[in-house]
Amino acid sequence: MTQDPLAFEFFNEIGILEQLSGALLDGVLPKGMTRAQFGVLNHFVRLNVVEKSPAALASAFQVTRPTMTSTLGRMEKSGLVSVRADPQDGRAKLVSITPAGRAMRDTCLAALAPLVPVLDAVVSRDELADLLPRLRAIRVRLDAARD
Repeated sequence: MTQDPLAFEFFNEIGILEQLSGALLDGVLPKGMTRAQFGVLNHFVRLNVVEKSPAALASAFQVTRPTMTSTLGRMEKSGLVSVRADPQDGRAKLVSITPAGRAMRDTCLAALAPLVPVLDAVVSRDELADLLPRLRAIRVRLDAARD
């Protein structure tokens, strides 16, 4: 058996974890809420962002502008975000989270409660406390490297 490069093993494990955790998340999100939509809501709240352009959001999520525009359009129809013309550039748009969007994020977080025992069964709180700072550090460095 050949040994795969360490970098491949790292990205492979992260990819599998994303698939497994994403499937769990999909199973508990409120009806009609997608991971992409939850990600946008979480982005605004986590970073305490007031407004962002669709292009900046597309860049943050590493998706195409049309993909982000489609996601934002569905979110706007649901009242989760507000999209307005950029007063500095009439061709551009600015997106902000609405009070309903903040409430939906809270609803989504509450919906995650059934996943706590699932996670507790496979990883201890001490392991999580040890892993999270290291994972955040890797995320920050990878994010900085793409700019």
